[in-house]
Amino acid sequence: MFSITVRDHIMIAHSFHGEVFGPAQRLHGATFLVDATFRREQLDEDNLVVDIGLATQELGAVVGELNYRNLDNEPDFAGTNTSTEFLAKVVADRLAERIHKGALGENAKGIKGLTVTLHESHIAWASYEREL
Repeated sequence: MFSITVRDHIMIAHSFHGEVFGPAQRLHGATFLVDATFRREQLDEDNLVVDIGLATQELGAVVGELNYRNLDNEPDFAGTNTSTEFLAKVVADRLAERIHKGALGENAKGIKGLTVTLHESHIAWASYEREL
């Protein structure tokens, strides 16, 4: 399996519901490094997994929808604990939609899988992996 990874970042604010979250129940900020890894079994006719420029652009567009937002105020996330794991899935699903709509080019239809990793810090991160 071949893969390529592109990176961006987001800065958000949010709070959590539930005693398990301790002080994070209060409004707080988070900055995440966001990695998107695209996988396919065979390279395309240009020997690429995906156009790295388009992949970077589309990841930027997806995280741009979340950047500098208080997620507690976003209707899509009403009543939801926007954990790192949850946000990794949100980014992956939104990227997958863009792939299916052709935003990463015709050759991107050969992509079989996508993993999105959100790095909370140098010692903690979460990922969501999905097939396309």
